Amino acid sequence: MKLIKIKRKTQIEQRHTRKMGVLSTNVTYIKKTFLNLIPLKTLHKYRETYYGEIKDCEDCVLAK
Repeated sequence: MKLIKIKRKTQIEQRHTRKMGVLSTNVTYIKKTFLNLIPLKTLHKYRETYYGEIKDCEDCVLAK
């Protein structure tokens, strides 16, 4: 039995810009969990753009 597992979860988040307004995107979180219950650390977070490109959430901050 593994104690530490890696989970991937996708949820819809809203991003805001002054020019575009509200943008709803699918954001995928890759998290390390202990006993499949307790989240320890977020390893990576990325999102899919309107055109289908994959972007890292840390690189493109829409709300300033």
